[in-house]
Amino acid sequence: QVQLVVSGGGLVQAGGSLRLSCAASGRIFSINIMGWYRQAPGKQRELVADMTTAGVTNYADSVKGRFTISRDNAKNTVFLQMNSLKPEDTAVYYCTAALRQEAYTSDLPYWGQGTQVTVSS
Repeated sequence: QVQLVVSGGGLVQAGGSLRLSCAASGRIFSINIMGWYRQAPGKQRELVADMTTAGVTNYADSVKGRFTISRDNAKNTVFLQMNSLKPEDTAVYYCTAALRQEAYTSDLPYWGQGTQVTVSS
């Protein structure tokens, strides 16, 4: 029905950069919010950044000034540019989208597969 396919991630040294992409496909009427969460070992999943269709963004304090979220609404794709990476950014990163498959229904959350981001010191 709906798929969120994530690409990017990997291993990088502290201070380096990575770019994540997430493309939503399938039966989609509209997408409201797209964003990224992360979960480090032994910790709860936390919001990294999200963005509305109108371009309103929201960032975790820990990534402000280093990460940038962007979207290509025409392609139902969201990106996360991660710069000045720190070892504490190491986590599995998940893409999410709040979308509806039909008009006059409520947005529901969908999740992509996680991608590992490892930052070495």
